[in-house]
Amino acid sequence: MLNNPSQRLLTLFFPGIFVAISFVTCFNAQAQNATNYPNRPIKLIAPVAAGGGLDNIARAVAEKLSHSLGQPVIIENMGGGGGAIASQSVAKAIPDGYTLMVAYVGTHGTNPAVRKLPYDAIKDFTPIGMIGATPNALIINPDLPIKNFKEFIEYAKKNPDKLSYGSAGPGTLTHLGMEQLKLAAGISMVHVPYRGVGPAYTDLLAGQTQAMLPTLFAAVPYLHTNRVRGLAITGSKRNSAAPNIPTFKELGYNGFDGQQWYGVVGPANLPTPIVQKLNAELNKVLALPDFSEKMTSEAMTLMPMSPQQFTVYIKEDIARWAKVAKERNIELE
Repeated sequence: MLNNPSQRLLTLFFPGIFVAISFVTCFNAQAQNATNYPNRPIKLIAPVAAGGGLDNIARAVAEKLSHSLGQPVIIENMGGGGGAIASQSVAKAIPDGYTLMVAYVGTHGTNPAVRKLPYDAIKDFTPIGMIGATPNALIINPDLPIKNFKEFIEYAKKNPDKLSYGSAGPGTLTHLGMEQLKLAAGISMVHVPYRGVGPAYTDLLAGQTQAMLPTLFAAVPYLHTNRVRGLAITGSKRNSAAPNIPTFKELGYNGFDGQQWYGVVGPANLPTPIVQKLNAELNKVLALPDFSEKMTSEAMTLMPMSPQQFTVYIKEDIARWAKVAKERNIELE
């Protein structure tokens, strides 16, 4: 606000000056906030209950950021609604850099593609940076007379609807990824949704269902004990956690890039200087040898990105699953 009489006189004859002064004042305030940021604890919301993969990743990131930023980064678990409750809370938070969230493929990928949500995954958030992703693996019950991916497709074509696959629930990556495969391969399988991936594993191991597309990290213990057989993984290259499993791309199926990814976002309109500072610090964390080793042991590929690159990634992931949902006529309440 211009209270100085000479400033008011200037704006009377040169109204553009007021806009220029306001812009410079706002820019200087943002720069000053970024210089002083952070000067108190930061809340990093994990949109899941405590325990499990996402929570572990959030805590590992928070620990390292606490050291680099010089302020505590405190994890707050906020499960429910497939991440919708946490996402809505963050979308409504003050955009000052003190409320952040670990977004993932559910909150900013598959759910926005198939559900009406109380938030807009693009407009209501400021992408800060990617953490990384773990591929999904096509696994089957080893009692099936199938040794590789080619035999799986041939068997499914000869036995339409005789095979069933479990998922962690309608609209999840474990569901949409298999629907993408059915569409691409021209096969028909029965979808059996569960409330979480745990029960889906129980029935797969018991032979009640025959296939599943969980994260590679979750599948590794079963692969190592030969309780399931791995046929293919998503992503652009093989994973060191299961180097003998080929990618879908190697097998002639392009477009299978969907992965269980994780990144950091804040509310919309987060000041650019703060976003840049957080992005720089997050990417420093990803470069730490001990952090990289820990994530690699969980079958995760670290994917440092700029905020702009992460924004594009989120938009493309939503578009990918929206296309699959439309083609398979999947729309959930």
